[in-house]
Amino acid sequence: MLPFAPAPADCTRPKTNSEVSRDRKAPIFYLYNMSTGYQIVVCGGIVPDPLQTLEPVANPSGPALKNEMMLPAVLDPWASHALYEAANLAKQVPGSKVWLASLGPKAKLQQVLMTVAQKVPFELVALDGTASGFADAAETAVVLAAAIQTIPGLDQSRLLVFGGWESASRGAGVTMQMVGERLGIVDQFQGVDELKIEADGSFQVLERVEGGKHQVSRCAGPPALLGWATGNLPEPKNNPQTGMVNMRSVMPALQKAKPVKLADTIAYASVSLPKQLRETRIVKDKSPDEIAREIVEWIRK
Repeated sequence: MLPFAPAPADCTRPKTNSEVSRDRKAPIFYLYNMSTGYQIVVCGGIVPDPLQTLEPVANPSGPALKNEMMLPAVLDPWASHALYEAANLAKQVPGSKVWLASLGPKAKLQQVLMTVAQKVPFELVALDGTASGFADAAETAVVLAAAIQTIPGLDQSRLLVFGGWESASRGAGVTMQMVGERLGIVDQFQGVDELKIEADGSFQVLERVEGGKHQVSRCAGPPALLGWATGNLPEPKNNPQTGMVNMRSVMPALQKAKPVKLADTIAYASVSLPKQLRETRIVKDKSPDEIAREIVEWIRK
């Protein structure tokens, strides 16, 4: 539901000066028992380190980045926030468990997870395939949803799917929504900065809207999908003990990673870096009004 769409008949919107609010009621068979904990699946891909210079090139198989396999990789920053929030929630609610579902080249995944595994506890669901930002978001959602459905003992009534609101590679911003639809999850929240669990098992979500405000959403319980923005948590410190525990399951998961090939449903005519144009003129003794007037005239052109 869009932030300012008409509210359903069973929704109420308390009016405040700083927030837009809405309530959501899940079907009665989804009301949640806090004693069983959550099953939290985080979708997170790997991307080139943001400090690297990226140059698109055209290959016979389609567009790619120059020397892509040589570029150092990191976990998508948006997905990192989702993973840290998932671990924090699992720590608060006993019986909860976190999985990280990731699609990327097996060798690159192993490099990245050597670091990520030291941050928070999780179990890996690995898919061996492309991490290219030129891959179709819809095809990516298909394989991620299928991988989530293969998790042993997955309980839809306890399921929370986390991911990045946006992506540093697949910047279409639609992958998580399509994953949720394929899993039959209709309660979806995007641009999430905070998730607060209530005493009755319901939860309150703060979603970003225009004007620096947050929309306050209330949901009776899982299943739900949350696309995280930056959240409120700092990056956890490296913990070698956590890393050792995680790697016991990460390495076997990488060895058993299912090879996947995304369908070529998108054709690119060309790929190139945005053109940069900078015209600098050094002028002395101009008043602020004259400078502002000249800037406005330049923008209008």
